[in-house]
Amino acid sequence: MSQALAPKPRVLTSGKNRIAIVASQFNEKYTDALVEFCVDELSSVMPQARVDLIRVPGAYEIPLATKLILKNENPAAVICLGVIIEGETAHADLIATSVTDSLLAMSLQYEVPVIHEVLLVETEEQARARCLGTELNRGKDAANAAAAMVEVSRELGRNR
Repeated sequence: MSQALAPKPRVLTSGKNRIAIVASQFNEKYTDALVEFCVDELSSVMPQARVDLIRVPGAYEIPLATKLILKNENPAAVICLGVIIEGETAHADLIATSVTDSLLAMSLQYEVPVIHEVLLVETEEQARARCLGTELNRGKDAANAAAAMVEVSRELGRNR
């Protein structure tokens, strides 16, 4: 996996930008940091966007909340944030795979960018580096990816 941050997209100022963040409450030390970095970066790259934060108990619940948002709201993008730390069983892998498959399917079905930053890490050290650090912060990456994909979606005619 690349250690470099994604390049910042140009600043989007359209008042039509409505971004939903769906974040797990589990491993809150890390997910709270992801949310904070994400919101801070969104305020920089999409300063006039409306940002709605929806908290769910764990990573497994992220897809359902995302589907309800996509079905009932009109977001420009949904950003999904969570941290899954591997244990001694296959449970973490099963959750991560289910979440990944579900989020991709919804993005394609609804033709809305669904940004996947539900991290599967081996150790808390990896979680700290990706959630609390500034060099490899996945919350910032998620915000930049959302802004870039909103722009791409508009350019390709999603919001005609």
